[in-house]
Amino acid sequence: MRISGGKARGVTLRVDKKAVHRPAMDKLRQGIFSSIGRRIENARVCDLFAGTGAYGLEALSRGAQHATFVELNRRATTMISSNIAIVAKSMQEKLDTKIVTSDALRWTPPAERYDIIFVDPPYELIAKIENRLFEIFDQTLAPNGLIVFETPGQIEPTAPGWTLRKRLGKGIDQPTACLIERA
Repeated sequence: MRISGGKARGVTLRVDKKAVHRPAMDKLRQGIFSSIGRRIENARVCDLFAGTGAYGLEALSRGAQHATFVELNRRATTMISSNIAIVAKSMQEKLDTKIVTSDALRWTPPAERYDIIFVDPPYELIAKIENRLFEIFDQTLAPNGLIVFETPGQIEPTAPGWTLRKRLGKGIDQPTACLIERA
């Protein structure tokens, strides 16, 4: 798994297969960041169910101002910390990051809002936790913010007051990303 763009382009991230069950695919991340474009510059981002931290780290590489990583698995948060150090060294910068070891559904977000929230929950839980996730988005997303929700192809997360702006990915058997905004 590599950073696909920005200052840390090509940097290989550490992946502990005992800590994450499904790292974000490089091609899907490339498509997401191409679609987001310049919106990432100086953004405050949150990576929920962070796993390796790939989404947040890619955002930092491409010019995001800050990334918060929320992950329950302690092995994964250790891996995220290592990956932050790898990316910071490559960029020759101190990165503004925060790692929160917490269940994303029980996490108490800060008062400051995020411009972009990446969410990549275990696919088998999406139907059960979708409503709670949209409650969290209401509390944490800036007024003109964007949700990037990775799902299996057959699921389209939605809630009243939210609009699917774009879907990226290749059909029902592959992971896709839904770009969601307030209606």
